[in-house]
Amino acid sequence: MLPTTEFALLRRVATEQAGGRAPSLVAAVIRDASILWSGARGFVDDATPDEFTLYRIGSITKSLVAVVVMRLRDEGRLDLNDPLDKHVPGTTFGDATVGQLLSHAGGVGSESPGTWWERSPGGDWSDLSAELSGEDLKHRPGRRFHYSNLGYGALGELVARLRGRSWLDAVRAEVLDPLAMSRTTAQPNGPHARGLAVHPFADVVLPEPAYDAGAMAPAGQLWSCVRDLANWTAFVGGRTGEVLHPDTVAEMREAAVIDDSGPWTAGYGLGLQLVRVGGKRLAGHTGSMPGFLACTLIDPATQTGAVALTNTTSGVGILSLAADLISLADEHEPPLPQQWRPARIDKALLELTGLWHWGPAPYHLRILPNGWLDLAPAGGPGRASRFRPLDHDRWLGLDGYYAGETLTVHRDTAGTPHHLDLATFVFTRTPYDPSAPVPGGVDEAGWRA
Repeated sequence: MLPTTEFALLRRVATEQAGGRAPSLVAAVIRDASILWSGARGFVDDATPDEFTLYRIGSITKSLVAVVVMRLRDEGRLDLNDPLDKHVPGTTFGDATVGQLLSHAGGVGSESPGTWWERSPGGDWSDLSAELSGEDLKHRPGRRFHYSNLGYGALGELVARLRGRSWLDAVRAEVLDPLAMSRTTAQPNGPHARGLAVHPFADVVLPEPAYDAGAMAPAGQLWSCVRDLANWTAFVGGRTGEVLHPDTVAEMREAAVIDDSGPWTAGYGLGLQLVRVGGKRLAGHTGSMPGFLACTLIDPATQTGAVALTNTTSGVGILSLAADLISLADEHEPPLPQQWRPARIDKALLELTGLWHWGPAPYHLRILPNGWLDLAPAGGPGRASRFRPLDHDRWLGLDGYYAGETLTVHRDTAGTPHHLDLATFVFTRTPYDPSAPVPGGVDEAGWRA
């Protein structure tokens, strides 16, 4: 990036490291799946950390587990509306659905029973499930957002049972290896930062423990580095390779629940955190474990993302840092729009384009570069959606009011598009065309003064 941009980014990192008294802090800006800039402050073993230095990433682990769950869904092995009991029977929160657990809406307690799992060695699933009690369900499933590490412990066990191998082996084979995240591991292997707590009233540090969390490991066990997390950040932005269909990742980025503890600026999708900052809608996840804070965020609209990792228990505003790096990059060097060029499309689609009317309201139907359709009001606010083809003359709504609804093209005897049926709404070439099956019929006297 330009020297002025790089200095602004480094200054933001340096200010956070000094102000938060972080032993080390490393960060990067990603755009279009490439690292545009990376920088670090502080020291790891008397050396400046780099893109390959490992840090514990905490709850970013949850997002990786969620990808395997969504792969199982796409394969037909489970449904997001399945109760947990169908796949992992015997818990005290078995009525919570898979989708609710993914979005922290299952009402499950935030932590596992017993001692605080983040600072304690963990047993296997049988050990954990034996400790569960009626106290583990805090809210009616679906009632509200309630962040649950315990729920993701259960999702890790679900993955293990349906895949016939550990959750970690499934994540490694289905997510880490395809995304070339070779340094992301359950235990550090190679240069890594040590987790530290910084004394609140003196410039001294205390090493934090780093145990294997056992059955709770799917909630926050993994270690990673900036280089690997750059690939992951691009994945969240939609560059999904063969791991998931882009539509599935877009579904994961949809707000399933919102955090209504204050003005709505944060929500949660299916394994992904969502934040609204400065007009941007960012997706990713934060992570914290004793001695570590981590964050990865991306703006899918600009494909600009950021990663930030530090080895301190508290004191660093890791999410605001990542969001600020994205904003600085886009403000100093906004991405250029793709160059326009004529598209290769099915010419038969051209007869669908142009002016349509929902009652008296005019709409425009356009062909998008990928062969999808865009239906939007001709002017002013209204219901707008994109559609992708299902089969001949049938299209599936992708977003907006008509997400998941079917648009069907009806033709006259000559084969010319006559009207559109969209979730029982009929769109016609002229307002309230009497020759179309307008719901309720059209006054026989027609339009009048």
